[in-house]
Amino acid sequence: MEERTNALLLKYPGTNCDFETARALEAAGFSTKILPIARFTEESLKSIQLVVLSGGFSYGDYVMAGRLAQLETERRVGDALTRFRDSGGYMMGICNGFQILTKLGLLPEGSLIDNVSGRFICKWVRLNRNTDSSPFLKGLPESFELPIAHAEGRFIAPSGLAESYLEDGLAALLYKDDINGSSCQIAGLTDETGRVFGLMPHPERFLLESHHYDPDWKREDDGWGTGYFIFKSIFNEISEGVSNQ
Repeated sequence: MEERTNALLLKYPGTNCDFETARALEAAGFSTKILPIARFTEESLKSIQLVVLSGGFSYGDYVMAGRLAQLETERRVGDALTRFRDSGGYMMGICNGFQILTKLGLLPEGSLIDNVSGRFICKWVRLNRNTDSSPFLKGLPESFELPIAHAEGRFIAPSGLAESYLEDGLAALLYKDDINGSSCQIAGLTDETGRVFGLMPHPERFLLESHHYDPDWKREDDGWGTGYFIFKSIFNEISEGVSNQ
């Protein structure tokens, strides 16, 4: 029987990028299921290789971005996601999902708070890849563009930690310019295992080259946008492991 590479996309009240993210995962080769948090149990992780938390405004960001999602996740499944990671599972958080993973302690210590401007930012930004080892970023160029859309996207960490993340490659993705005041211009983080990755930009919004604002933007890769290759990178990593089991 053919082995499938399975992704579970958790949906919270206020999540609004789940269908676009599921489409990107499926384009990369994953068999994908969207599951509301109200139905999530540890049993839901059976036969799953990748858990994804997509963008939006979980619980309306009424307390702080990701905080209520953190509390609800811990109430329902305790530290099941930590056990999932420790048993070899992968996790990805995009925008609000990044905020939730940070609150859950699944990424290096820090918080995502209001942009320095105090305003919601929605624009395309240039990013620099700060690691060669992340399974989510293999095959990505050293510099590329993705869109962002956030009000609480400024990453801050206790004194000296952001600099250490930069040196150790845990700050996997950096803004080329100071977009929102983030420490060391951090746009994405990975944990020490390399199996958990969070980023503020939205790769699912640049799945196809036609999604780019410049109608003349082209790659050599037959119609795919740069965001596709983030999903394809982690699919290749996981599917290789599945096929070797």
